[in-house]
Amino acid sequence: MNSARSNDPSHSVSDPGLCRMAHGCFESLWDSALELNCEASVIAGARVLDAGVHCRGSLAAGLGLARLCLGDLATVSYAPTSPQDLVGLAVSIQTDHPVRACLGGQYAGWPVSVGDYFAMASGPMRSLRGKEAMLEQLQLSRPATEDDVAVGVLESGTLPGEDVIQAMADECGVDSSRLCLAVAPSTSIAGSAQVVSRSVETALHKLHALEFDVARVMSAHGDAPLPPPAKVGDTVGGIGRTNDAMLYGARVTLWIDAEDDLIESVAAKIPSESSEDHGQPFAKIFQRYDYDFYRVDPMLFSPAVVTIHSLQTGKSWRHGQLSDGILRESFGL
Repeated sequence: MNSARSNDPSHSVSDPGLCRMAHGCFESLWDSALELNCEASVIAGARVLDAGVHCRGSLAAGLGLARLCLGDLATVSYAPTSPQDLVGLAVSIQTDHPVRACLGGQYAGWPVSVGDYFAMASGPMRSLRGKEAMLEQLQLSRPATEDDVAVGVLESGTLPGEDVIQAMADECGVDSSRLCLAVAPSTSIAGSAQVVSRSVETALHKLHALEFDVARVMSAHGDAPLPPPAKVGDTVGGIGRTNDAMLYGARVTLWIDAEDDLIESVAAKIPSESSEDHGQPFAKIFQRYDYDFYRVDPMLFSPAVVTIHSLQTGKSWRHGQLSDGILRESFGL
């Protein structure tokens, strides 16, 4: 295809301040731990906020974790859904810094694997670690300085041990005392909320996979239904419900500064229905691939509906569809 990706250095979206802004979000969460039904602790020198592993967490904590992941470069809120929708609440996000916030911060691109411990890591600390092709391509990674604090979120049902903390700090190039982590499983309220706040991120990541220059996306809005949390300990159920909220219930609008033919070449490919794996609850798809994320078609991970507005010509595109039947099955309604 005629790629829209630009090699123009002016399209660099590196933002050294993303970690600093995320650190401010973490401090706010840390200071409000009791009100947020969270638990604060220090592990191997790192500050760790439990938002749903050994505590209940909360709706407010979910918004806080989402803001932290985004480096506070986006507005995240809850919005009531229409009466005919399956759940009463949606997670809404809007940003005028979509690439920095969503791909530089929010994308869960770091699979943390130390011994028997595994978690998906997101947040601006990824830029200090590097090691992700996407971060390098978008010039979003850089070495840590002595002033940096590595901040992020772990999607896990277990708190990290000292060995995990030290390994993560080493990868980020900081002392463990300069590592700040929030942890929540997908079966918790906060964990569910921060995952389904990724509607815009999934659209941008899909565009990047389609070799479209995501720096041309100027602003974005998205919303996705907040699913009922899965049963405690049912990790696959939690992953299934949060993914289904995105694949079959998320709606994203993008404002793009690009020629119509470039937008036309990718618009219909962005929604999740463009994948051959589309059409079943994610838990069933996941099981079919022996619970290996890397065997699932990567083109599946995108919103249900995408609307694009051209800032050059005023033309609009809309592709995809919501799938209430699959959401009803997934959410147990």
